[in-house]
Amino acid sequence: MVFSSLIFLYLFLPVTLGGYFIMPRAARNGWLLMMSILFYAWGEGWYALVMVATIVFNYGMGRWLAGTAPGARRRTLLLAVAVNLGALLAFKYSAFMAENLAPILMWCGVRLPAFAPPHLPIGISFFTFQAISYVVDVAAGRIPAQANIIEYGMYKAFFPQLIAGPIVRYCDVAAEVAARRESSSEMAAGIERFLIGLAKKVLIANVLAEPADSVFALPSNELTGTLAWLGIASYGLQIYFDFSAYSDMAIGMARMFGFHFKENFDYPYAAVSMRDFWRRWHISLSSWFRDYLYFPLGGSRVGGARTSANLLVVFAACGLWHGAGWNFLVWGLYHGMFLTVEHWWGERFARWWAPLRHVYVIATVAVGWVFFRADSLTQACDYLQALSGLGVAGPSDVLSETIVNPEILLCLLLGVLGSAGAGPRLYARLAGRCAEGSPRAWCWEASRCAGLALLMWLCTMKLAASTYNPFIYFRF
Repeated sequence: MVFSSLIFLYLFLPVTLGGYFIMPRAARNGWLLMMSILFYAWGEGWYALVMVATIVFNYGMGRWLAGTAPGARRRTLLLAVAVNLGALLAFKYSAFMAENLAPILMWCGVRLPAFAPPHLPIGISFFTFQAISYVVDVAAGRIPAQANIIEYGMYKAFFPQLIAGPIVRYCDVAAEVAARRESSSEMAAGIERFLIGLAKKVLIANVLAEPADSVFALPSNELTGTLAWLGIASYGLQIYFDFSAYSDMAIGMARMFGFHFKENFDYPYAAVSMRDFWRRWHISLSSWFRDYLYFPLGGSRVGGARTSANLLVVFAACGLWHGAGWNFLVWGLYHGMFLTVEHWWGERFARWWAPLRHVYVIATVAVGWVFFRADSLTQACDYLQALSGLGVAGPSDVLSETIVNPEILLCLLLGVLGSAGAGPRLYARLAGRCAEGSPRAWCWEASRCAGLALLMWLCTMKLAASTYNPFIYFRF
């Protein structure tokens, strides 16, 4: 079940909200836990037991860590982290490792038995990292272990952030897990944020997915430079609007239930360096790697060479976190390389003309998306050749209404403006002119409500007419 599905919008969410506010306050966490497991089981079936097992295991490890003497706590923590990562490796990377080990073992005279790749539970990368942050923080004494398994389970399985983030840390919501205050103003703000995210997903990301998928599906002998740039521009905007929309919807729904999640995106395409980009893109993941891998490795306090190595290790891990494939590893190392260069020459780079730095970021990120989107390194290399004008394709008439039409051109324009933050600036200017108490305030509120209702209607019509509605980050 996805947030942008009619069954979620008109059945699951209303039932969950209605039941939540009907329940006595003491039963609300239990209700959210039950509905969250149902939400996960709706699409994953019996694999929901994997989620339940992680809840029970990490709850128990938290209690064990809290009662363990400081000297023995490190061994207990290593066990907890090893089991969490072991489950992630088994489900997500076992087929990749077997595929790459088979030729080596064959050369040594060992033949691996036939291996069927296991089913990949949706969102396992997200809830594994969430679990690791919890046990690490308990072991470090930054948070107390949760004594109530229902409250811990609700935090772990809370459906808005369960399968595609943000990666919510327990320390950020512990007080609200125990007691929170819902209000009509928070409900209104949550609905508004949710609808904005829904519109970003359905009206922009889904539309731009069509040219991106069409171009990346072309054989290399039909891929011209124009098509290649169209495809990567569409994909770069699609992935931003797809994933930031999911975060908007998650943050909005959390507010409806009284929770306040941290922001996960801050207009990354407006960045003026790659370091700035990673401060703005998927903030919960980049900060997770910073706090739980980069800093423990020594961060930037261990000299230039070690810092460069730490950056490459972190971004290699970041690449593999996104997918079990060499193209994801290359994507991670590619970003790590630019972060390393900026670490060494950051002061010199900061003296560049600001628009030039911005162009550098956009071009660098766009080339990186080729590795991220391509199905293989071979396809990525062919695509990069086409981007650079060195491809093998001659003039083509593939660029037609099947790939480019007025709706796609409009979404490309809206995508560029939206990714640059034009929408919030316009919204803030209009809201400022219609401040509370002014004669125009009622007109502004009526217009805002009508606009949100229009977005909901347009999204509903679009969803009813289309069958293409995936979330890119579900596969991670």
